[in-house]
Amino acid sequence: MSVNAFLSGNFAPVEEEVTAFDLDVTGEIPKELEGRLLRIGPNPINPDPISYNWLLGSGMVHGLRLRDGKALWYRNRYVRDDQVVEAKGWPPVEGPNREQVFPGLAGGVANTNVIGHASKTLAILEAGNLPVELDYELETVRRTDFDGTLPGGLSGHSRLDPDTGERHTAVYSPAWDYIQYVVLGTDGLVRKTVNVPVPGRPMVHDCMFTKNYFVLLDLPVILDPAAAEAGSSVPYKWHPEYGARVGLLPREGTADKVTWHEVDPCFVFHPMNGYEDSDGRVVLDVIRHSEVFAKNGGSTNGPKSSFDRWLIDPKGGPVKEQRLDDRDQEFPRLDERLAGKPYRFGYTAGLGDDNSLGGIKKHDLQNGSAELHKEGEYRHLMEPVFVPSSPAAGEDEGWIMAYVYDRSTDKSDVVIVHAQDFSAPPVATIHLPQRVPYGFHGNWVADEG
Repeated sequence: MSVNAFLSGNFAPVEEEVTAFDLDVTGEIPKELEGRLLRIGPNPINPDPISYNWLLGSGMVHGLRLRDGKALWYRNRYVRDDQVVEAKGWPPVEGPNREQVFPGLAGGVANTNVIGHASKTLAILEAGNLPVELDYELETVRRTDFDGTLPGGLSGHSRLDPDTGERHTAVYSPAWDYIQYVVLGTDGLVRKTVNVPVPGRPMVHDCMFTKNYFVLLDLPVILDPAAAEAGSSVPYKWHPEYGARVGLLPREGTADKVTWHEVDPCFVFHPMNGYEDSDGRVVLDVIRHSEVFAKNGGSTNGPKSSFDRWLIDPKGGPVKEQRLDDRDQEFPRLDERLAGKPYRFGYTAGLGDDNSLGGIKKHDLQNGSAELHKEGEYRHLMEPVFVPSSPAAGEDEGWIMAYVYDRSTDKSDVVIVHAQDFSAPPVATIHLPQRVPYGFHGNWVADEG
């Protein structure tokens, strides 16, 4: 076993790029599903087990294509960065590049998320690197700065506004004393940027928006000068004395219009959703970690996570903090047609074989209940992705899709669960030819036309 936990078990990389057609299926795939379920995570080449940091490994994207009730193909491909092309003897990747800000981060690494936008498939990473464009079959095409409209890097997360089709994101860099609000237009070009000054150069993994506000998270995982001076691969540490606050930036406003609202010290990798209630207050549902990056630099492990709600009055006053679920969980998702709007249902998962959730969870935020989908002690379900059964379907009318790692076979599947029969067995289990390592994020990208 490796001395590095992130090189062992299902965190370990897979070595081959595989293409498989006409996959075996148990059950029936809904014929309404036409598109690709994409997923991405670190997959390092020749990592040093002593120094390897999971957050910085070369990216590998996995994809499953569905159409007409069939699983047409599975393929996995490296997102080609400088280290990958050197190790494989492949040609350099076209397109611009950004100066690397993290020691040990190879040029062009993109390992955090994979999205579809403006008819392009993009692999993305936070804190400096540019998006990497992939073709439909997941081969690397080029690095992109959106025709020169993106001034810095992008983020590991961008939030799609279902009403406008624009994507909103919060970008940070160890070199910046601000958080940059970026709006990516429907034409695939950056429409707007706003630089919001912050004192501590915080890590900002994700964001959220509401009808009137873009939500900024200024939390106490900040650039640590001593760690940076020592050459730490991820020079961020937990500094609770920094405090924690949420910024509300009017969506078409300037940086001086932000209002800040203090919360108890914590860290949030991922909000589930945000919206404004009938009184104009901002409701923000988040996965709250009591601390992270407190001991070993670059380790995301913290003692406790929970599902919390923050109620924020833009006019001022203390933030009301409410615990919705105290069990460890992460990777919150929802019906993204309701992003930025009042909603009822959300879904979460765990991370790794020892996470206490042990499955995926459906939260009913109207009546406060939760339902668990589990498939036995050996099967670990990753981030749940909700796909509506049709564009006009109601909330929760559709399916939950997730990649699954089976420890008993050391292989992976994709399961499709009926969202309204959540605890029941999947309506379909698609058997993949190899395992898909634990990674970060993915999305359903429906075929166009």
